[in-house]
Amino acid sequence: MSSTSGLELSAAYHREVVAPLLESRLPGLPYAAARLGSGSDVLGFDDAQSRDHDWGLRLTLLVEDGAAEEVDALLERELPAQWRGHPVRFATTWEPVVRQRAEVASAADFAASRVGIAPQRLDGAAPLDLVDWLQLTGQAALEVTAGPVFDDGTGAITAIRERLRTYPEDVRRYAIGADWTRIGQELADVGRAGLRGDEDGSAVIAARHVRTLLHLAHLLHRRWSPYGKWLARSAAALPDGDALRRSVLAVLRAQDWRTRQGALAALVEQVAALQGHVGLPTLDPATEPFFDRPHVGLRGLPELLAEEITDPAVRALRPGIGTAEQISDHVSVLVDPVLRRRLVGG
Repeated sequence: MSSTSGLELSAAYHREVVAPLLESRLPGLPYAAARLGSGSDVLGFDDAQSRDHDWGLRLTLLVEDGAAEEVDALLERELPAQWRGHPVRFATTWEPVVRQRAEVASAADFAASRVGIAPQRLDGAAPLDLVDWLQLTGQAALEVTAGPVFDDGTGAITAIRERLRTYPEDVRRYAIGADWTRIGQELADVGRAGLRGDEDGSAVIAARHVRTLLHLAHLLHRRWSPYGKWLARSAAALPDGDALRRSVLAVLRAQDWRTRQGALAALVEQVAALQGHVGLPTLDPATEPFFDRPHVGLRGLPELLAEEITDPAVRALRPGIGTAEQISDHVSVLVDPVLRRRLVGG
C-alpha cells in the first residue's frame, strides 16, 4: 500500500487531473482549490487505518457567482473512473451515494456549512457577533482553517480563514476563564475521592481535568482544539508540547491518588505559567491547599482574567460557563449549529 498521505494525494489530484480539466472546459474561471472539511487527513493525522472510509480523492473547490452547480456537473460527467488506482467516485458515511468527491461551493457557503455562521457574516458583509463565536467549536473552525489551500484564484477563502483564525481577545479570555472555573470546581476531588479509597474515581476525575487543560493549552496558544480523538496529539504539537505531554502522562499513569494529585497540581502550575508567558495575567503559585484537607485547590485565575475583559457584551455573560464545546461534549450537540446556539443563548 502506498505511503502517500491524503493531503499529498489531494494536491496531486488537483494538479494533474482537476485543474487541467477546468482549464480546458472552463478557461479563465477563477476558483480556489483546497483540502478542507472533514477527515483526519485535513489535520495531517491520517494513516493506513484512515483509508477504510471517507478517504481518497477528495478536494474542496470554491467558485463564486453561482458557478458551483455547473462545475460540479462538469466534474461528475468528465472525470475519469479512477486515478492512481483510487476510485474517483465513491460513497461516504454522510452521503451513501457513489459520486465524485470534489466538494464544490462558494467560499462563504462552504465555510457556513462547517462553522454554522451565516454566509454574509463570513464574507465580510456583516460582522461576526458574540453568539457566532460562542457557538463555534474548534473542530468546526479547523475544517475551514486547518487544511491546505493549493490555489486561491478568488481570495475569498483566504479572507474567511483569516476571519476565523482565532477568537477575539475578550472572548478568548472568557473561554480561558471558563476552563479554569471547571478545573477549580473539581480539582480537590481528585484527592478527596482517593482519600475515601476510591482510586478509580480519583483517576476518572483527573482524566477530566487533563482534557480541560489540553483544551486550555490550545486557547493560550491561540489554536483551535480538535475533537477528542485528536486532542492529545494536537496538544503535543503545540510549542513546548513535549513537556506538556510528559506532564499529562504523569497524571494518567499515576497508580495512587497522592502521586496523581501531585502530578495534576504540577500540570496546573505548568499551564498557569504558560498563561503568563503568552502575556495574560496569572498567579504563581496557581494552586493552594484546600481548607485543612490534604488536597489541592485552585486560586483565583478565573476572576483575574475576568477583570481584563472590556467588551460590555462579554462582561455581561455569566462567568465561568464558556462556549458551546465547554458546556457540552455530546457529539450530537456539537455537530449541530442550531443546538450549539441554544446552548449559548442564541
